[in-house]
Amino acid sequence: MTPYAEMTKDEMKKELEELHAEYDKFQNLGLNLDMSRGKPCKEQLDLSMGMMDALYSGADLTCEDGTDCRNYGTLTGIKEARVLIGDMMENNPDDIIIYGNSSLNVMYDTISRAMTHGVLGHTPWCKLDKVKFLCPSPGYDRHFKITEYFGIEMIPVEMLPTGPDMDVVEDLVSSDEAIKGIWCVPKYSNPQGYSYSDETVRRFARLKPAAPDFRIFWDNAYGIHHLYDRDQDHLIEILAECKRAGNPDLVYKFASTSKVTFPGSGIASLATSKNNLEDIKEQLKNQTIGHDKVNQLRHVRFFKDIHGMTEHMRKHADVIRPKFEAVEEIFDRNLSGLGIGEWTKPKGGYFISFETLPGCAKEVVAHAKKAGVTMTGAGATWPYGKDPKDSNIRVAPTFPSLADLKTAAELFTLCVKIVSLEKLIAE
Repeated sequence: MTPYAEMTKDEMKKELEELHAEYDKFQNLGLNLDMSRGKPCKEQLDLSMGMMDALYSGADLTCEDGTDCRNYGTLTGIKEARVLIGDMMENNPDDIIIYGNSSLNVMYDTISRAMTHGVLGHTPWCKLDKVKFLCPSPGYDRHFKITEYFGIEMIPVEMLPTGPDMDVVEDLVSSDEAIKGIWCVPKYSNPQGYSYSDETVRRFARLKPAAPDFRIFWDNAYGIHHLYDRDQDHLIEILAECKRAGNPDLVYKFASTSKVTFPGSGIASLATSKNNLEDIKEQLKNQTIGHDKVNQLRHVRFFKDIHGMTEHMRKHADVIRPKFEAVEEIFDRNLSGLGIGEWTKPKGGYFISFETLPGCAKEVVAHAKKAGVTMTGAGATWPYGKDPKDSNIRVAPTFPSLADLKTAAELFTLCVKIVSLEKLIAE
């Protein structure tokens, strides 16, 4: 295909006229499709329905150590659940706290605790003149919403295929004691699907922060969410690497089963150093007597061990892999060679990241919405919702049916063409 930028204005206008006619046909279909969030589809949720049979009225709800899961207690979670989630997170069960259903809630809680009571005895952040956070961008919008809510200044850091630009991270963290943390989705990142390289993880573990209470918020949301059996990304385990580097307290590592079992009723977890754990437990004992042990036991009885969880995730991959491949095929067929967009081809996770020509993302999303397809808002993947280039769009293939997804992807590429041509004609 001839790159649009190499066409004459007359050729561009003729092409645009044909595209508008095609767009009108989509509008007449009365579509109402939602690709705005990375939600599991019904077929994925159905995979976990056996959990409803794992416990029943006659079941013994006693743990191996004699804990009755129906009663109060066990602040850090039942041992069996910590073993299972420890294997999922690649961490020692003794270094883990099991929470309720949402890791996002745990992250919010961790920021809130740092604001009001500080980190390991340091000054509470709310008493400081300025608190800053590094935000690899494009990134996860809900991370950014937490820090924005607490009035923390967010500093974008460019995301590379190997992870955040570590030259920038190292420079900023070592020179500014107001920088208290950084958001990370290290494996199959949201939205690009990138995984941090070995060098990036090692450089994180060896950071020399100016602030003694600086923490890496390591959200390993997609740690076992591979699309392929053999072609998978692998990550160096950050807590062990920090310990080797003499920085054992540097990381809070988060995970959950939200996209493994049921997003509304999974189990969330935090792994960190002994010092950090004791600090957190001092606060947690004032907040709760213990989280939902019945749900923890339900997960253990359903999966039995990490091998059961791995097999379960293969079934997830079988459902969503054709969706990712369909989107990538349509993008390739409709847009390759035109010079108006680039997109990632992840090996796991829940998203594809699309880059339009500068200044086009909001218009592409608006055109798609007008024809009946709701995308993630343009700009959402940047702090404060402000994409400086107005170019990034997060594509979420998992929730729609395959047929609906193909329709949505065809419409999306049509919108990219129309908006790009209109921009090039106007220049």
